[in-house]
Amino acid sequence: MSALSDNLVTFAILAYLIAMIGHAVEYALGNARTRVAAAAPVRELVGAGGGVVPTPPSAPVPSSAAADRSARRARLAGLIGVGATAVAALLHLAALVTRGLAADRMPWGNMYEFVLTVTFIGVAAWLVVLWKRPSLRKLGLFLTLVMVLLVATAELVLYVPIVPLVPALNSYWFVIHVSTIVFASGIFLLGAVPAVGFLMRNGYEQGKRSFPYTLAKRLPGAVSLERLTFALHAFAFPIFTFAVIAGAIWAEAAWGRPWGWDPKETWAFISWVVYAGYLHARATPSVKRNVATWLAVLGFLTMLMNLFGVNIFFTGLHSYGGLD
Repeated sequence: MSALSDNLVTFAILAYLIAMIGHAVEYALGNARTRVAAAAPVRELVGAGGGVVPTPPSAPVPSSAAADRSARRARLAGLIGVGATAVAALLHLAALVTRGLAADRMPWGNMYEFVLTVTFIGVAAWLVVLWKRPSLRKLGLFLTLVMVLLVATAELVLYVPIVPLVPALNSYWFVIHVSTIVFASGIFLLGAVPAVGFLMRNGYEQGKRSFPYTLAKRLPGAVSLERLTFALHAFAFPIFTFAVIAGAIWAEAAWGRPWGWDPKETWAFISWVVYAGYLHARATPSVKRNVATWLAVLGFLTMLMNLFGVNIFFTGLHSYGGLD
């Protein structure tokens, strides 16, 4: 089961890569109809005497039929990207299930398993969002890029063999606390994608044509990306709050104190404050949307610090990363 889980993770990474390529092809082709519509007015020029001067053969304009073919190819590539993402998610889920069966516990005992679970929650939530709002499909390029990077990092850098849980984690609170942390982290991961997309798209709509704003040329409108960012964070924040409270209750039972400013506890509190600040700023009319969204991005950076930095650079009661 352990070897099967490892192989399934590899196949999931390949499927995410195929999905990313499919979305990249759709993104690169863009909207052919728009290009043809924009080019159509220059097909004929009015001469000085009122006559029509045809466009020289050296400046051909794509035909409507060619534009239709390009648009169909772009849509097909996008659908292939979505299909490959769904296949990757199934392989991802199977890898987690087989890992849990091999370990005879929930697969959340170290950084490798935690990252695998968080990324699965993120991609599963993305598929739900895409089912509800298909117009956001082009955001899939950035989502699958994140999946490739994080899942590949988990396999190549964070992988550890299956070991039993440390004694401190053998508690029913392990399921309650870690499951809610994992779920909220996965939604925050997904929420960071439209947040960054909004910041780029908003700049592009304001006339900025330098990198990285040009990357957002074919993304959905800034307003829709900002609303998705808020909806995801508003959904995840109460779950994350419950997870922090549950962790404090578990700490009281396990260590005799609910809070001790352990590095992971401290960074969880920092993340909570930043995300609370984002939601407060988002609800304040005087705060610009891009300023509030930067807080959401900062919140996700603190989550990454809590996941990677604390486990790698600090030692504490929560040092269960599994890395030497």
